[in-house]
Amino acid sequence: MAVDGGNLTLGVEEEFVLLDPMDGSVALRAPNLLESLGPGPDVAGELMRFQIETATGVCLGLDEVRSELARLRQTVATAAEADGCLMVAAGIPPGDLREDTLTPEPRYRRMAQAFPDLIDKAGTCACHVHVGLPSRDLGARVLAGLRPWLAPLLALSVNSPVENGADSGWSSRRFPIWDRWPTAKPPDEWSGAAAYDRSIGEALRHGAALDAAGVYFYARLSPRYPTVEVRIADVCLAVDDAVLLAALVRGLVATCAGTQNPPRARGTRIGAALTAAARRGLDGPGIDVFTGRETDQRDLLGELVEFIRPALEAAGDAEEVDRGLDSLFEHGTGAARQRRLFAEAGSLGEFAADLAHATTNVLTR
Repeated sequence: MAVDGGNLTLGVEEEFVLLDPMDGSVALRAPNLLESLGPGPDVAGELMRFQIETATGVCLGLDEVRSELARLRQTVATAAEADGCLMVAAGIPPGDLREDTLTPEPRYRRMAQAFPDLIDKAGTCACHVHVGLPSRDLGARVLAGLRPWLAPLLALSVNSPVENGADSGWSSRRFPIWDRWPTAKPPDEWSGAAAYDRSIGEALRHGAALDAAGVYFYARLSPRYPTVEVRIADVCLAVDDAVLLAALVRGLVATCAGTQNPPRARGTRIGAALTAAARRGLDGPGIDVFTGRETDQRDLLGELVEFIRPALEAAGDAEEVDRGLDSLFEHGTGAARQRRLFAEAGSLGEFAADLAHATTNVLTR
């Protein structure tokens, strides 16, 4: 089936942490911010009261994605500043957590009861990229094609190295925390929507999730929208990083949708590649899922780009992606930039302020 990547819609959800500007600890202010911002489809609460989520509308082009992301970040950041806290794009809170941070909603309470050993660190923040497709059957088959390319997407988006006021040793500390959930795993090689739905039903019957929204496959069919939803990435520190991620995800979905026999890889190699990506980001060796060999992570990202380049060119996104990659290699991943800011900051409060500035500052444009 031929799929024109330029006609595939995009949507991006970003999750942020709210921090105290004095000491960088979490600020339980999301309910206050939501009240001040008023009801709307583009800003919502999350699992923890120190988290807030934004969602773009349905976008056709990358300029629209960039504009929406920048607008939403600035809107929430301004409301946070007025409320006495900071909005920060980081995959985990960099400072101290507090007790009783759960958002007091019935679904979240049920999650806490069902998974009490997981809920304490569950306030991680991701970037979810949605790509519209004409059918769920096609979407399920696309998920199988995405499997080998999840690690490069994680490697370019890593943005959570600091935990409890110290360098965790991970570029994405969010990944191993999130990966503890029973359904946090790569998608299977489903033949179509019926097979996908059977997997969801099995997870619910076995108590691995409360509902379809709580099935945390690294990429899935959205339970709310007619989209493939890629969930592997940390929330990106800069808007430009998120735009690059969105472009690559759309190109990858378009490529897999138009390929009869996309390349396959073993699940054990995919797992090893994801761990390497989470540990080192782009700064070190990754795992080539097709050979099992250690390979420079930037070369693996380059292989992804070349695999999807025809789709990028068809969508008019190739030049934007090349510029984004040049910027990424020049400035480093979010994790690399966080580490530089952390080394220069005199306190966690100062570090939080620097992260907040980076969250709304334009990096390359």
